[in-house]
Amino acid sequence: MASGKSTLGKRLAQELQLPFVDLDEAIEEKAGAKVAAIIKAKGELHFRKLESQTLQEVLSNFAEGVFALGGGTPVFFDHMELLGAHGQTVFLDVPISELARRLKGDLQRPLIQNQQDVLEFIAKHMFERRPFYSLAKHRVAGPSITPAQIKAVLD
Repeated sequence: MASGKSTLGKRLAQELQLPFVDLDEAIEEKAGAKVAAIIKAKGELHFRKLESQTLQEVLSNFAEGVFALGGGTPVFFDHMELLGAHGQTVFLDVPISELARRLKGDLQRPLIQNQQDVLEFIAKHMFERRPFYSLAKHRVAGPSITPAQIKAVLD
């Protein structure tokens, strides 16, 4: 959530000359609707099932690539095991205070809409998600991560 996965993923894919896939964009293309609209209309469980199907399709269609996943993707089903079997995984570990700064006032994200205390909400989610994120093969930490830092851990 706001760690820079999409932005960094695109830049990294360009530098590595690999395809880039943003999983949320692939879901939206498949469903013909925005993620927020899918969750609002059919609920988070429906979205997570669609997300899992789409992730499996993406991994089947690309032998190599850089994939940006939603912040909740690693938490559901066996996604971290699946991803680890397909290649390198990187946890972008951005400080909670920086994530809150980036997300403050962002009404496009369905999970933070109507949240009174964004910092508390993010802290709670990171506490719950960190064990899954920690299953990544690599971790890059800092408030402002660069593609070069990611490339360094992949070499």
